[in-house]
Amino acid sequence: MTITRIDQGPRMSQAVIHNGLVWLAGQVGEGATVTEQTQDALARVDSLLKKAGTSKSKLLSVQVWVADVADVAEMNAVYDAWIDPDNKPARACGESKLVQPHYKVEFLVVAAL
Repeated sequence: MTITRIDQGPRMSQAVIHNGLVWLAGQVGEGATVTEQTQDALARVDSLLKKAGTSKSKLLSVQVWVADVADVAEMNAVYDAWIDPDNKPARACGESKLVQPHYKVEFLVVAAL
């Protein structure tokens, strides 16, 4: 069985393809606000899915972590405009302390090829 790794770094790959599925590493974005970070993170998701040969129309699962649950509505406003309205994935959203204090939101995505 073939395993394809995309954008490997010293610690991890940004995406791994195996058995018809694509797993993305957690994607965070840059910016001062939840809106800006969400837009940037989802653009990174789009880019990695494209490199893998798929798109957000093939999303299976999205996990969203927000550093402050009060920011969920702001994140959802961007997410709802981004998601393919005909192909919504399973989704979970929770509050979690993120690895860097300036990060406000992180997305973990699994998609089909």
